[in-house]
Amino acid sequence: MNTPEELNYERIAKAIDYIKTHFKNQPNLDKVAEKVNLSPFHFQRLFTEWAGTSPKKFLQYISINHAKRLLQTPQANLFEVAFETGLSGTSRLHDLFVNIEGMTPAEYKNGGSELLINYSFTNTNFGAVLTASTKKGLCYMAFYEDKTIALTVLQTKFPNATYVEKLDGTQQNALFIFQNDWTKLTDIKLHLKGTNFQLKVWEALLKIPMGKLATYGQLANQIGNKNAFRAVGTAIGSNPIAFLIPCHRVIQNSGNFGGYLWGNTRKTAIIGWEQAFVSNQGSGVSDQ
Repeated sequence: MNTPEELNYERIAKAIDYIKTHFKNQPNLDKVAEKVNLSPFHFQRLFTEWAGTSPKKFLQYISINHAKRLLQTPQANLFEVAFETGLSGTSRLHDLFVNIEGMTPAEYKNGGSELLINYSFTNTNFGAVLTASTKKGLCYMAFYEDKTIALTVLQTKFPNATYVEKLDGTQQNALFIFQNDWTKLTDIKLHLKGTNFQLKVWEALLKIPMGKLATYGQLANQIGNKNAFRAVGTAIGSNPIAFLIPCHRVIQNSGNFGGYLWGNTRKTAIIGWEQAFVSNQGSGVSDQ
């Protein structure tokens, strides 16, 4: 049985999918509400509670032209300036808060035979998520539709590890990211299985500020290998930590949002939600 959070996200996702597909027509509130079988009043209230902004404003955030404007930000600002004027800094989820530790060669090669991995299932405002952690830090976070399949995917990454279903402090700290008030966050340590190149790309992703977007080429430049944008794309597609390592902030040079391991509609939802959060932090008010 779906939880209220899951049902709300399903409605919002359906609305976002419609808005994303029809943004050129600038559909009005009544039209979008009709598509999710809600009255305009209830849809406006539900959407604003979820996104922190009105459906109309959200439509602007996810339009192609808006994405292109975001990409015009100079590269130095994109990666070196964490926040724009007016932001409090409570959402500084980049390299100042998140530290990546690569697994040792033995842990990498033996399938985690000496690892004890705690895992848990949690509902978030972007759908259900599976998180997993070792004693050294968070090792996995992924959105899922089916618990059994999600756990199987995790176990294929560390086939020889010992698994315990348990929500520990490491996971709980990371899950604070899904709350509007991120002041509870403390330093987050990630314990990741990846090549040196993958780790480098994932570290670069952490430096893309919330509310900003980057292209694959810009990310390749950032890691000092401008011709490696295809390899960068592959590394992004292998990101084991959904949302926290923000691969959703990487889009195509054209301004199209492109693909996402956990679904294109979810990617669009996250980008729009982050834009609304940043906008409201800067203005101190919510759009209604």
